[in-house]
Amino acid sequence: MELKERTRRRLPPEIFELPVEKMREGYYTDAYFNHARSTLLEDARRPRVVMQVFQKQEAYLGGMDEAIAILKLCSEDWEEMTVHALYDGDRVEPHETVMTIEGDYTSFAHLETLYLGVLARRTLITTNVVEVLEAARGKPIIFMPARHDHHRVQTGDGYAAYIAGRVVGGAPIGVTSDAQASWWGGKGVGTVPHSLISAYGGNTVLAATKFAEWAPEDLNVVVLVDFENDSVSTALEVARALGPRLWGVRLDTSEWLVDRSLWNELGDFKPTGVKERLVRKVREALDHDGFERVKLVVSGGFDAQKIRDFEARGVPVDSYGVGSSLIRGSNDFTGDVVLTDGRPSAKAGRGFRPNPRLELVE
Repeated sequence: MELKERTRRRLPPEIFELPVEKMREGYYTDAYFNHARSTLLEDARRPRVVMQVFQKQEAYLGGMDEAIAILKLCSEDWEEMTVHALYDGDRVEPHETVMTIEGDYTSFAHLETLYLGVLARRTLITTNVVEVLEAARGKPIIFMPARHDHHRVQTGDGYAAYIAGRVVGGAPIGVTSDAQASWWGGKGVGTVPHSLISAYGGNTVLAATKFAEWAPEDLNVVVLVDFENDSVSTALEVARALGPRLWGVRLDTSEWLVDRSLWNELGDFKPTGVKERLVRKVREALDHDGFERVKLVVSGGFDAQKIRDFEARGVPVDSYGVGSSLIRGSNDFTGDVVLTDGRPSAKAGRGFRPNPRLELVE
């Protein structure tokens, strides 16, 4: 599976707002690449090489447009270079070449750390989000790892999540900050948070009411209902207070707590966190009181496997919020010089692997 309805257009380099001068100076580069480049320049040697880039897992490619932007804006002479590459969202196999760079090595030697790094990070995110979206079987996913990582990664990670949504055929993917949505023109989404409930003295209904009074009409009002660890009662109270203005409630019970509605059912299952029985109890209570249209959003410890388990058992969830699991793992990329001045020059165990899927980058 690859990106559906792909336009074959790449994001313009300017959108990434790269620190071009620092990148050109080698500020973010592993020192040995800077040293190698300086050695060649001192020796007046400018070898023409073919650099081959790959990784070692089945994955969905991310970060390619960003990597190309680094080469275009930060190399010594982009016009002298020839670059072939796959597209963001392409499915790639282990060791498959995703990009080749041909040109004077001293023109781009100082950029290897940078383009490998963005490919590694964005491919990790895209691949993880594809897995979660497939597990959710078309249900919306809220991409929620912003609080688990440095703010500077938000924008590119959000775009990688968006690409994953397009890979899975337009699967709904929401992000939680405007930064995450900026490259594709979206907006951050969110719920009534615990902090707002605290600001109203722990009164979920009051906080939700005030939030709904403030919220624009086109904003779906979703309220966290686990503040008092009594999700069934709180969900009903919020639904009665907000009426048709309430779009959904979100269950986010801590993995260290047992919701009050499950206290009489202990003994034959692990009751902590957001469990199937808790979701079903909230759904049944809302339906019984005429709130069938209120959606259920679940979060807290969800990953692809937990979502697969919920879907296999038909747990009545409308949307999943997924956080830190989406930024865990690795998709490390490697760059090898495989040809120098037209002759093979790869280290032992490596060799030139042409890929007919690569397209010339203009």
